[in-house]
Amino acid sequence: MSTDIPLPAHRWPTLEPGWVWLCGAGPGDPGLLTLHAVNALRQADVVIYDALVQEQILTWAPQAEHIYAGKRGGKPSAKQRDISLRLVDLARAGKRVLRLKGGDPFVFGRGGEEAQTLVQHGIPIRIIPGISAGIGGLAYAGIPVTHRDVNQSVTFVTGHDQSGNTPSSLDWRSISKGSQVIVIYMGMKHIAQIAAQLIDAGRSPHEPVAVVTTATTDDQEVLETTLGTIVDDIAKAALAPPAIICIGQSVLMRQVLDWQSMAAGHAPRNLDPLGRGRPAESA
Repeated sequence: MSTDIPLPAHRWPTLEPGWVWLCGAGPGDPGLLTLHAVNALRQADVVIYDALVQEQILTWAPQAEHIYAGKRGGKPSAKQRDISLRLVDLARAGKRVLRLKGGDPFVFGRGGEEAQTLVQHGIPIRIIPGISAGIGGLAYAGIPVTHRDVNQSVTFVTGHDQSGNTPSSLDWRSISKGSQVIVIYMGMKHIAQIAAQLIDAGRSPHEPVAVVTTATTDDQEVLETTLGTIVDDIAKAALAPPAIICIGQSVLMRQVLDWQSMAAGHAPRNLDPLGRGRPAESA
C-alpha cells in the first residue's frame, strides 16, 4: 500500500500536535483496519504499538517514530503506568501521537485506562474503534458469534486479570447458565481451570469448542474440540497464544461456513451442522 493512494472523499479528522488517538488495529489482517486508522497512520509523528500489531501496518507510517509497548504473558513487558505516562510526555512535547492497539482498544485492551490517564493529565484524545478478535477472528474461522438457531446472547470474558490469574470476580456458574455462547480472550494459560469450572456449573463436557490462534493472519490455526477434551487436544496440537476460545453450538457452524477452506477448493463438511432439516432461508 502506498501513502500516495488518496483516501475516499470524506471530512477526515486532523491529528493535531499534542493529541493522542487511541486506535484499534484489528485482529491481525492489515486489511481489517478502518479508514480512520489509515488516516491516523499517515499523520502520526509517533506510533506506540502493541505486540499483536502486524509489522506491515507500521510500514504505512514511514514518517513516524515507532515505539514498541507490547505486553505478552510470561515475557518481560512494559508496565502499564509507564506506557500511559509515556503517552502523556509525548503529547506534551507537541507530538502527534497514535496509540495503536490490537483488536479494539476498549475490549480487554486497557484502552480505557490509558484514555483516562490522558484526560486526567489534560491531554486531548480521540478513540478509533477496531474489529475485536472475539468477533472478527472467529468470523475468519467460519464461526458466527451469533446465529438465530443457536443463541440470542453471547458473553465475552477475559481468561486472566492484571495479576495474570483467572479473574476472581467472574461468576463462572452464572456465566455457564446465562450465556449460550462464551468467547474467551487470553484464556489458554488457565483453560484447564476454566473448563473444569464450566463443567462443574452444568455445561456438557461434549459441548463444541473452537480455539483460534493468531486469528486472521497467514499463521491462523483452528482447533475444533469439546469442553471435556480441550486441555488434551490443545497439548496434542501444540497450540500457543494468542488465541480466542469459543464455547457453544455456534462452533458447529464452521462445518458449513469454513470459507477459507472452501476458497482452497474443499467442499463444506456438513450443509446442516445443527441438524435442523430445513433450508437456512426458512429460519
